[in-house]
Amino acid sequence: MGIRRPLVAGSFYAGTQRLLIEQIKDAFLHTLGPGRLPKNVWGDKKIPALVCPHAGYIYSGPVAAHSYASLEGRRKPKVVVIVGPNHAGLGSEVSVYPEGEWYTPLGSVPIDSELAKRISKSSDLISLDEYSHEEEHSLEVQLPFLQYVLGTFRLVPIVMLNQDKDVAEEVGRVLAELVDEQDVLLIASSDFTHYEPDSVAKKKDMMAIERISALDVEGFYDALFKHRITACGYGPVAAMMTASKILGAKSARLLKYATSGDVTGDRSAVVGYASILIELEESQ
Repeated sequence: MGIRRPLVAGSFYAGTQRLLIEQIKDAFLHTLGPGRLPKNVWGDKKIPALVCPHAGYIYSGPVAAHSYASLEGRRKPKVVVIVGPNHAGLGSEVSVYPEGEWYTPLGSVPIDSELAKRISKSSDLISLDEYSHEEEHSLEVQLPFLQYVLGTFRLVPIVMLNQDKDVAEEVGRVLAELVDEQDVLLIASSDFTHYEPDSVAKKKDMMAIERISALDVEGFYDALFKHRITACGYGPVAAMMTASKILGAKSARLLKYATSGDVTGDRSAVVGYASILIELEESQ
């Protein structure tokens, strides 16, 4: 069984349990965050799908906190499927971590190996592969937030080296087929524009977010390439859009957008971050 130790603890987020919990609380209470701590109140409302950033917590943590605050009043997820980009370029085109546990300073999270195997068997594009995950941070960065908000859950980590539109749509179709009517939370992990002036980044990112809000996968890819929008997890986002449409979603809603410049004050070359919520059925 695989045991994945944290790659970016102590750099992207605090490396000890006490400091990490403080850092997560600070993200929720930050002026760019929700402004309150989550109440861990669970209800009957359907679990949504989310788009969530994955930079260092001091930069993107307050924006990410909006995604996790939105889980209040919903069914408590038993399984979390996170789809992220493969920054390191290691391994296969699309990889699901097969079995074992992932560790953070807040403890271990078990892999839902049964669901991981079912996902892999459902598409020739998706392999079971630990190696692809060794140097990738985009999934790991979500885990402490999830541990803080959910407590216990099972995890299915998926990374996409190939983010082409047809591949993303195939991943989305597989996820929709296998998670329907289950207590599963779907997360696409992505940052948006990288290292451009703040005003340029915001303008470009809003073009992409407009297409995401409409769940327009083709328009999303058109905007990315026409305007050279450097969102690193565009394939995972498109996969989540595809799955969400199949599961009954009509649109997505931007919860929060900010850039690293909103945190540091340096607006010369920023990275954009967005939390986006997709309701998988019409609200009652």
